[in-house]
Amino acid sequence: MSCTQGATECAHAVRHSKSTFSAASYATFRPSYPSALYNVVLAYHYEPKRLCVDLGCGTGIVTREMSKHFDSVIGIDPSAGMIRQARQSIEGHSQFGHVSFREGPAESIPSIEAGEVDLVTVGQAAHWFDQTKFWPEMQRLLRPKGTVACWGYKDHVFVDFPEATRIMQAYAYDKHPDKLGSYWPMPGRSYVQNKLRVLQPPATHWEEPERIEYEPATKGQHSGEGTLFMERSLTVAETKEYVRTWSSFHGWQEAHPEQKARSKGGDGDVMDEMFDKIAETDHWFKDETNAVNIEWGSALVLTRLR
Repeated sequence: MSCTQGATECAHAVRHSKSTFSAASYATFRPSYPSALYNVVLAYHYEPKRLCVDLGCGTGIVTREMSKHFDSVIGIDPSAGMIRQARQSIEGHSQFGHVSFREGPAESIPSIEAGEVDLVTVGQAAHWFDQTKFWPEMQRLLRPKGTVACWGYKDHVFVDFPEATRIMQAYAYDKHPDKLGSYWPMPGRSYVQNKLRVLQPPATHWEEPERIEYEPATKGQHSGEGTLFMERSLTVAETKEYVRTWSSFHGWQEAHPEQKARSKGGDGDVMDEMFDKIAETDHWFKDETNAVNIEWGSALVLTRLR
């Protein structure tokens, strides 16, 4: 893939092709999406349900879910490793006979005819796209009144442990070389943090977007503002592996190859250090088998082609 296809899309593919990146870990520890979110998307979408295209499909979480509702579903991602993992996930499963995966960018999809697509889904990937090219391509692909549904989530919070959340945020965005702040791909990360408000479809061709957001609070579950879609209970050990799927961590890891996680036989990496710091304040985190409740700030953006 040429980097002329868009700097953020190219960064997406490069990150997922790094030796430090594990598509299997991404598939295991990244959060899935609840039926409530899919139900909102499907309720917004006008019939028919012939072809759904899932862009930035990653390991195929959304692609497989949408296959329950559409005659055909195509997952597209610029990362060869992600596409391999996605294809492996449907091998030998007859219910996915109408599902296929292709490697490629979101901004140019010559393999699909104009006006052929009913619904485009984008889960936690729209922040990588070149917005100046993305919307014209969606206009080409979709039939009249076809739907684009994009959603994403920003940093999680430990809803019962506000000090743990504060320490995590400090490690995540401190730009000291030993922390993670300087390793986030920009401007993509800022788009996620701003709940995808960068998604502004041209009004001449698109209906006014519907936006459904949630901002968590660190004072107990379900105490945030908006519509909650993204929540999960993980052990401390699982949470540590989840944060190791962050793009900033992979950048840090490349800059500190000598520091290995204790779970992999090393003396510890920045995530071990971060959780050690958290455990000094919140003793619950000392036992890595303990469960913690997590919520993510999120945004769902829906629009239709006029």
